Amino acid sequence: MTGEAQNATTAATQPADSAVMAPDQAPASVAEGSERPVRLLIVGTGGMARQHAEKYAAIPGVSLVAGIDTNPERLAAFQEAHGIPTGFASVQDALNWGEFDAVTNVTPDAVHYMTTLPFLSAGKHVMCEKPLAANYAHAAEMAQAASLAGVINMVNLTYRNVPAINEAARLVADGAIGEVRHFEASYLQSWLTQPAWGEWSTSSTWLWRLSKGHGSMGVLGDVGVHILDFATYAAGSSPTNVSCRLATFHKAPDDRIGEYMLDANDSAVMHLRLSNGATGVVHASRFASGHLNDLTLKLFGTKGGLEVQGSNEKSVLRGSLGEDMLTGTWRDLPAPAVPTNYQRFIAAIRAGTPVLPDFARGAALQKILDLAVASDEARSLDMAV
Repeated sequence: MTGEAQNATTAATQPADSAVMAPDQAPASVAEGSERPVRLLIVGTGGMARQHAEKYAAIPGVSLVAGIDTNPERLAAFQEAHGIPTGFASVQDALNWGEFDAVTNVTPDAVHYMTTLPFLSAGKHVMCEKPLAANYAHAAEMAQAASLAGVINMVNLTYRNVPAINEAARLVADGAIGEVRHFEASYLQSWLTQPAWGEWSTSSTWLWRLSKGHGSMGVLGDVGVHILDFATYAAGSSPTNVSCRLATFHKAPDDRIGEYMLDANDSAVMHLRLSNGATGVVHASRFASGHLNDLTLKLFGTKGGLEVQGSNEKSVLRGSLGEDMLTGTWRDLPAPAVPTNYQRFIAAIRAGTPVLPDFARGAALQKILDLAVASDEARSLDMAV
């Protein structure tokens, strides 16, 4: 077991700067370990599973050998669409079969915990969709189980795929903007005000995200986890304090559509203090009309500033450094391409080396999310991490 794996439990229970992925900690090459075959099982065959299947199928040597879903019609259609030969109705059925090396878990948030632990116990490598679990206690248990199993474990925080964010993190780590003093981060969506991705009020794909009873932490859990990750990752430091205000807006008669009670938060605003002394504001909303899926991150230090702007898979990095600070001039900066999370997960399996963001990072983020909810319930009380 690696030193990082042995430290996973500590990182999960007490988030610190060591839990923030440094830019130079990623595997150096996705080709490491050559193209040794990896047999992959997909758990959950809903909307996001399609992207997982396509991304993994494009990696040489990776075989999609089986899928799991409790809905037989959906599972059969998914198998046919992606050429997956075997299907199971339960995790236990798949484990009894056992002909796979790794798992990618694309189930709804509320069942990540119960569907992941059996695979860890069986010694299977696991990538899990974000957030890692529905609460910190479960996330910490998952991180501990992964550490004890000594397997490769990763949380699919997709904005780690964005070149501009990774380059911003490298520049901060190299001291390009000096000591970080302030940051601003936002994740803006508008699918509650327009149907560009489909009509939310008629689709379970969107309705479950609005319902606590269906396992949703609202926009805070859905995209707030992304903001926390990319902001603190780029800033190179972890939160020591958080305060939060959440808002849930009226969207239907009696705030219900069919089986879905629409009680999860729609907007979230957080104030954070980091262990490096920086303070910042992060916010997310599904009512940001005019923004389909946009993120912005601003970092301000004693020697300069950086700004990341992104929309879907495109991103731009800008900086005001050196003499440009005197005139408030901002210039576009190059941001080299980076391997995807999917590529890095497979490379880590082949090389037998840890990869970040891991389950310990996922648990650390979940602790902040839980504290944010508690803060809102206590009228935005400041909470120590």
